[in-house]
Parts: sequence; structure tokens; C-alpha cells
Amino acid sequence: MNAVLVAVIAWNTFREAVRDRVLYNLVFFALLMISAAILVGQISIGIERLIIVNLGLSAISVFGAVMAVFLGVGLVHKEIERRTLYTMLSKPVRRTEFIAGKYFGLAITLAVNTLLMTVGLVTALLYVDGTLRREDAAVMTGVFFIFLQLLLLTGIALAFSCFATPVVSTLGTLGLYLAGIFSDDIRTFGSLSENPAMQRLTTFLYYVLPNFGQFNVISAVGHGQSVPGALIAGNTAYTLLYVTVTLIAAAAIFSNRNMK
Repeated sequence: MNAVLVAVIAWNTFREAVRDRVLYNLVFFALLMISAAILVGQISIGIERLIIVNLGLSAISVFGAVMAVFLGVGLVHKEIERRTLYTMLSKPVRRTEFIAGKYFGLAITLAVNTLLMTVGLVTALLYVDGTLRREDAAVMTGVFFIFLQLLLLTGIALAFSCFATPVVSTLGTLGLYLAGIFSDDIRTFGSLSENPAMQRLTTFLYYVLPNFGQFNVISAVGHGQSVPGALIAGNTAYTLLYVTVTLIAAAAIFSNRNMK
């Protein structure tokens, strides 16, 4: 794989994404929600920080997920619709390089916008407390987990975009996202069943579905609890592994797709 070509595609994808006005609207509404957290916090005496952290991280998570899905499902479809993909593939660019470049370009876009929204959250905390506390480091861990979640969601959206329309890709990505949030509940439901087939099915789904629930530490960090290092390392490794498998599958699907 040519790293230079991947970097060029990634940079062009990033430039195209940041020009999308919808992206700026999402960031605006996320920052607006964090500002609302400050107002709510002033009304709720004594729990200002808890409300700001919870609403702030929730805003980053929700709007980040919308960005990942909205931009991810159109990565390939837009290139086909504009017929720019055919020009690009006529050059010495492999389809695997195209997929990798598109993914990393969107990953950079999400990183920049997550950073901007995090700055808004930190500003809100400084406004309330006048300074940052030691437990605010846990809040940054919560942001990091949200970003890992977005990387995983982007890989899934990109995989769907390689073979489906944007509408189907959106529904499929959101379906897997919701199923992944409740993957622990799915496994628990199977363990309560007396049907061995149901138990095997739910166990299989638990390990195959992306486990988005393990990234949710908003409540814990909002109460000033630290996040175990083992969980940080485990979630990071899990994301890298799952994203790698997802991109390999996306590249395989896209490589075998007939563009005529």
C-alpha cells in the first residue's frame, strides 16, 4: 500500500468534509448545548460541574455520532455520484488505498471537531470553577472514549457505503450502533433463557456486534471517578482491532464491486 497516496486521499477527504456547512452546524449546536449546560448548572446549586460534564460529554457523543454517520455513509457514494471515483481509479490508485485514505480523512475530521467541542466543554468548566481540577483528567478520558467510539462507528458506516445506498447505509449503521449499545443486555437476555439455541445466538451476537456500551463512562467521570488503566488499554486495543477488521471487509467488498 502506498502511504503517500493514502495520505493525499485522506487530506482531500478532510478538506472536502470541513467545507460541508452541515458539519459546522453540528459543531455549533454542540457548543450551544454545552453553553446551555452552564445555564442549567447555575440554576442547580451545588451540582453545576456534574451537569456540565454530563451534558457536555453527551453533546460531544451525540453530535459526533451524527457527524460520523452522516459523513461516513456518503464517502463512497458521493464519489460515484460525481463520477470522480472513475477518474481516481483510472490512475495508479488501488481500491484498498482509496478506502484507507477515505477513512483516515474522516478520522482526522472527527478528531478536529471533537477537539473543538472539547475546548467548549473545558471553557464551561473553567467558567464554573475558575480552574481545572485533578478529576477533570477523567473527563478527558471520557472524551477519548467518545473518539474511539466515533472511529468504530466511522468504519462501520464506510463499510456500508461500499455496497449500499446512503439511506440503507444510514439505517444499517444506526441499527448496529443501537444494537452495540445494548449488547450486554442481549447477552444477559440469552443467559436468562432456557433455550440453548437462544443462548448460543445471543452469545454470538455479543462477540460479533460492536460493543459500544463499554465506551460509556460519562456518568462515572461526571462524579469524579477515575477510569481504570486496564479499561483504557482494553478499549483502545478493541477499537484498533475492530476497525482493522471492518476496513479489511470494506476493502474486500469495494474491490469486488463492479463500477460499470
